[in-house]
Formats: sequence, structure tokens, C-alpha cells
Amino acid sequence: MRPSSRDPARQLRTTVGRLPRHTREAMLRGIDSNRIIVGAYVDPSSGGICPMLAAHRNGGRTSVASFARAWDEYTGARRARRASRREVRTLRTLLEQSLAVDSEIDRTPIAELAAQIRSEREALARRLPSPVSIPEPGTAAIRIRRHATDDDLLAITERELATEPTPTPR
Repeated sequence: MRPSSRDPARQLRTTVGRLPRHTREAMLRGIDSNRIIVGAYVDPSSGGICPMLAAHRNGGRTSVASFARAWDEYTGARRARRASRREVRTLRTLLEQSLAVDSEIDRTPIAELAAQIRSEREALARRLPSPVSIPEPGTAAIRIRRHATDDDLLAITERELATEPTPTPR
């Protein structure tokens, strides 16, 4: 068994983000129309169900045990009880945010994303100093030195490469 995360909220957010889209949509519908509980699959005394069963009943036919563990860890469930408004609101927010991120990515054409990445790389290249030539493997000795932490690592590397003799091609 894998050790649980030290931050239950982060673990829940990660687990929600990994759920299939149709399951997240179904879970949102399910928490709107059902009494949500923690610590069990169903609670006959309150008539409540867990969020995963709510998703299942609303068309999200997925079985993800990691969600149940993350949900119970986040809520601190020791026994079956009704989820607090805050807990349900948090789950709703996580579901809505993950769906918004997915839909934003889905609406952007891949060619547009690639063009955006290229332009960001070009802008970064214009801001950086001239490129440093890197010798071919095996043509230069590797030296490891400790430098003061206040020096700029890139400047140090450029100085070292400028002072080394250029190897002659064979």
C-alpha cells in the first residue's frame, strides 16, 4: 500500500483531476441531487451516498478506489457521517476547476498551442545572452568546481568555456 500524502487537500485535488471527464461531470450532477456522506459507500440511516456512487448513478460508470481513499482522508472520516457543507463545496470547486481546465485545453487547437510555445521560446531566446557552444562528448575534460553562491552560474560557465582551448577535429 502506498503511503498517503501529507496534504489531504492536495491528494484530493490530484485524484479529482485524474478522474475521467464524464465521471467528474456525473459527480457534479450527483452531488447536486443526493445527500453526500463520508466514510462509507452508503448510509441507510441518513439515506446518503458517497460521491463516487452519486457519479455512478448519474452515468459516470467508473470505479476509482483512490478517490474514495482521498475523499475519506480529506474529510477525516472515522465512521459514516453526512458530509459538511464545506466538504461538499470543496469537492464541487475541485470538480468545476478541473473541468474548466480541461475545456480550456480542449478548445485550443494543437497548432495554436504549438505556435504559442514557439513564440515563448523565441522571446526567451531574445532575452538570454548569446548561446554558449557546448563541446562534443569526449572532446573536453569535465571539471567540477565549487563557486560562491552569489555568482551567476551562466556567467561562470560562459567564462570557463571561453578560456578552454577549442579541440581540433579529428
